[in-house]
Amino acid sequence: MQSAQNAGVPAGQWSSRFAFLMAAIGSSVGLGNIWKFPYMIGTSGGSAFMLVYLTCVMAVGLPILMAELALGRMGRQGPIDTLVSLGRRYTGKAGWGAIACLGVLAAVLILSFYSVVAGWSLAYIPKLLTGQMSGLSGEQTAATFGALLADPWALAFWHALFMLLTIIPVARGIQAGIEKAVVWMMPLLFALLVFLVLYAAVEGDFAAGMVYLFKPDFEAITMDVVLAATGQAFFSLSVGLGTMLAYGAYLPGHVSIPRTSVVIVFAAILTAVLAGGAIFPIVFANGLNPSEGPGLVFVTLPVAFGAMPGGALVGTVFFMLLAIAALTSSVSLLEPIVAAFASRTRLSRTALAWTGGLVTWALGFLTLFSFNIWSDVHPLGGTRTWFDWIDYLTSNILLPVGGVLLALFAGWIVTRADSVQALGFRNPLLYRLWHLLVRVVAPIGVVVTVISNIA
Repeated sequence: MQSAQNAGVPAGQWSSRFAFLMAAIGSSVGLGNIWKFPYMIGTSGGSAFMLVYLTCVMAVGLPILMAELALGRMGRQGPIDTLVSLGRRYTGKAGWGAIACLGVLAAVLILSFYSVVAGWSLAYIPKLLTGQMSGLSGEQTAATFGALLADPWALAFWHALFMLLTIIPVARGIQAGIEKAVVWMMPLLFALLVFLVLYAAVEGDFAAGMVYLFKPDFEAITMDVVLAATGQAFFSLSVGLGTMLAYGAYLPGHVSIPRTSVVIVFAAILTAVLAGGAIFPIVFANGLNPSEGPGLVFVTLPVAFGAMPGGALVGTVFFMLLAIAALTSSVSLLEPIVAAFASRTRLSRTALAWTGGLVTWALGFLTLFSFNIWSDVHPLGGTRTWFDWIDYLTSNILLPVGGVLLALFAGWIVTRADSVQALGFRNPLLYRLWHLLVRVVAPIGVVVTVISNIA
């Protein structure tokens, strides 16, 4: 029987392990890692939260990440075709492709609102660069941010520009487009982060920032915090979307999935910690509130940037960093959409990238208008806007359900011999540990998270 790893023909491969790592890390590192994760650490027990998060990453996120990459390598096709072919091989049924359909749907919906929110970071680059934010008070920066959200034309421009920047590398393909983008964007992102950390260490209250991030407070660890850590671990690794199914299909056979998965996890954690080290010393040095959530980036930090020496440059660098982090994630959202339909239509990759990008751009207006002309529109009653419902559907239902189904397929349907070959484990004990986590621990953890979120 033909090996599952050789079934199908790859649509292209990463030129090197480094290129794959940059793309996979870029998928994991997004807006949430830069501001949300450090904020969660600081308000949820410091290093105690980090310990819970690491446990969730190792027990839930990492085994599902490995499973998704292994399935992608075995199928060597788009996400849907991969699960259709593997489903037919192991069960005689093509219905397993529905799992990837859930992921592709989630990718479309997430990208539709992610592009709008990421456009905010683009909008702030010229504001900081030209000194428009210099000397502003908190009330004035809040008014500036509110004016941006209230202007649908301005939001539409930045939304369209960000989507254009997403489409171009995806349309060019793996090596000519995505690789060339991420192999310079990710090192630049880390360089900017290190620069900001060094700046914060010199100009900010670095000691207060480190205490806020790393002082353990085990009394702050509640069930809600554990659930939040589980969700953050799950979603920060981009599992359940089909992204890693698509990226795994381009992964050369000699690359070790376990080792590269650990590197991806470490890089995602390191990015979040560096972001905290860059943000919170500046916040404390300026007597600002570190518990502002989204306002920390778009309302509070501009006050600090506008008051510090060289703040216009530092603020510009910070929002460039946000934009790059968002772009590497948005590229990874569009890729599984393109890969899913590559073999199902006669359209070229370029045409598929533009079609997928334009569809998600159009859907983005549901989110865009939720902040202004449709802010009082609540589709299903209650208080949720279109944006709130899309965010809830993807984060609380589509992604975790898709992730747990992928884990169950990899753990219970794929044969031991094929999963060993695809993963490349050299230590039988490590393979048995992964098998236990992906078959039992990860699915239970995800199901508990889903039920708790819905409840």
